[in-house]
Amino acid sequence: MENTLKGKWALILGASSGMGAGVARALAREGMHICGVHFDRRAAMPAIEALIKDLEGTGVTVKYYNANAASPEARAEAVGFLKGMTGGAPVKVLLHSLAFGTLKPYIAAKPEDAISKDNMDMTLDVMAHSLVYWVQDLERAGLIGKGSRLYGMTSEGDVKQWQTYGAVSAAKVSLEAHLRQLAVELAPRGVTANAIRAGVTDTAALRKIPEAAQMADNAKKRNPAGRLTTPEDIGAVIVALAQDNTYWMTGNVIGVDGAELITA
Repeated sequence: MENTLKGKWALILGASSGMGAGVARALAREGMHICGVHFDRRAAMPAIEALIKDLEGTGVTVKYYNANAASPEARAEAVGFLKGMTGGAPVKVLLHSLAFGTLKPYIAAKPEDAISKDNMDMTLDVMAHSLVYWVQDLERAGLIGKGSRLYGMTSEGDVKQWQTYGAVSAAKVSLEAHLRQLAVELAPRGVTANAIRAGVTDTAALRKIPEAAQMADNAKKRNPAGRLTTPEDIGAVIVALAQDNTYWMTGNVIGVDGAELITA
């Protein structure tokens, strides 16, 4: 199959580790230039610098921003950079893979231990609504157009619950709804928008969830392949889906989990 990705740009939100890093590596190997946005403390920078070096080793251009991807300032800076680098040509891939939310129960013995309005608003804003604002700014800059592929990372949390996962679950459902709406509004322009529902994956984000080890163990036991999903699995799928000949595939939630979700 012809590679229709080489020389084009990908914008990855949440690009420093986990799904975002896995997709960045896969797309860079296909010859795509990478613009990444992440939000990490200084202690994480050596690993991120090593990732950037690996990406650059494939011969592509790489630009990473350590900034809050939900802030208008970060969007403006990254969009301005991309407009200059692409000459106004559309970004080929936009991946929303932001995993920054509140893991608190809705009901708790002490009010201060329960999720607050600020907690809820932040989780939904970062993990769902920010996608819309990025697409709006990119579209206004002429960077969303025919052939653009929009993706958002969702999870089993869109249909299943886990202790303390309520706000994140709500964000995943909201993200899927935003992608469906974008699919409808952007279809006349030849743009597709799909959610990627990954299986349980051993990432830094997973390890922040209380009882994450139990969640991973349960997933491994019920997965027919006997293993967890990996960032490399997601990267391989996005490389395939981002090609030009997937223009009619939009508005979906695409499972990439080795049949984990449907197995009891």
